[in-house]
Amino acid sequence: MSGPCLYLPKMGRRAILSASALGLSQAAWPGRAASGASAQIAAGNGTQPGFGRAKRCIFLFMWGGPSHLDTFDPKPDAPDEVRGEFDVISTRTPGLYLSEHFERLATLTDRVAIVRSFTHDDPAHLSSAHTLLTGHLPPVNKSDDEPPSERDTPHLGAMFHALRPTGSALPSAVTMPWQAYHPSAPGGTAPGQHGGWLGRSADPMLITGDPSEPNWQVPALELLDGVDVHRLNRREELLARIDEQRHALDSMAALATSAYGMAAGIGDHVLQQSRAFELLASSDVHAAFDLTQETDETRDRYGRHVHGQCVLLARRLVESGVPFVNVNWHNDGEAFWDTHGDNFRRLKRDLIPPADRALSALIEDLETRGMLEDTLIVWVGEFGRKPQITRGNAGREHWPFCFSGLFAGGGIRGGTIYGASDDQGGYPVEHATSPHAIAATVLHAMGVPENTTLQDRASRPHPLYADRPLTDLFT
Repeated sequence: MSGPCLYLPKMGRRAILSASALGLSQAAWPGRAASGASAQIAAGNGTQPGFGRAKRCIFLFMWGGPSHLDTFDPKPDAPDEVRGEFDVISTRTPGLYLSEHFERLATLTDRVAIVRSFTHDDPAHLSSAHTLLTGHLPPVNKSDDEPPSERDTPHLGAMFHALRPTGSALPSAVTMPWQAYHPSAPGGTAPGQHGGWLGRSADPMLITGDPSEPNWQVPALELLDGVDVHRLNRREELLARIDEQRHALDSMAALATSAYGMAAGIGDHVLQQSRAFELLASSDVHAAFDLTQETDETRDRYGRHVHGQCVLLARRLVESGVPFVNVNWHNDGEAFWDTHGDNFRRLKRDLIPPADRALSALIEDLETRGMLEDTLIVWVGEFGRKPQITRGNAGREHWPFCFSGLFAGGGIRGGTIYGASDDQGGYPVEHATSPHAIAATVLHAMGVPENTTLQDRASRPHPLYADRPLTDLFT
């Protein structure tokens, strides 16, 4: 892909001018509460450790399923067919050992909590991704056949669309650099990455492209069906016309909500047009996405690759006021973290070094800026890998029965090891924890009480928590 792209509705000149005739509604931008969806938030959780400590969250999703045995839960005393090729490295936390290739993270473990006892029974990428990214089981579990649908639970970022409006042109949630997609899975794109039953207007803003490329920039008008500023006879004049006519679109959106219940029709389309125009008009949005404002030293520290620059961009976005940023492991042209074949070569050459570099840079950068204590970092995949190595290609198969993840910032107690697996990393033997607890922990840290519900477009309430948060991780 040669350049970045924002996931916005494609509109030709006529559609854009039609939108200008209607005007724009402030309520239409996804940073504001979703029309047709409301939250019921009651008091609660306030006395539990960590509640409300985080103002923002950066969720690093290692799409494909990292091998826990070769990352955060090595088994150096296990048989050869389990232990694998890597040595272990000591860390700043007594008794905590990591894979030798997490050299930078090893010096920062006093700032992180590692969970070694996540477990579920779904070996499919797509459905397990839904569970991880939403905190709820998908409509069809244990399946790589089901694409996203309006029956899905909203992505965590989509929840914050309704719960944490930014009050500005900045979105409440951003996903980058793509929506996790598995080319060999019939369902393709993983469910749980959209607005789900909240509607498409709640979708996190999707930013694609490679921010490490010299010509990467925030898209402008020419990306909307080739319509550029000259064909629109000066964008400033057009936006001024739109601004004068906001009330007309308010009425249009209200009518669409009444007639369609915010179904994926005219209501969502109008709101998405509004979203596009507000984005293009906002200097704050352009500044937040401008990586050229970072020093070369900082950009080098995160790594001059897709993942590193996406993580740096995530830091810029949360610093600018975006509450939730999801960085998916990018399309690396091989198999992401899905290391069925050549597990050890892929991990030590392509996967762990950039992940280690970006994660450690993020922790240090947030700490230097005084933001680590109120920014929650999550690093996790949808499952782990089977302890027994596949002979011949040195691969590891899917293994949802035990896997690891990492939390940092946002009130997390550094130097924490939570849970434990058996001597081969096959199953938890202490504090078995569901992936539902990951979303619950994010919501808890962000100050969302356990009894909070969100209404779908048919006014049916849905609880946001499907498990208890991991309060033992917090100070």
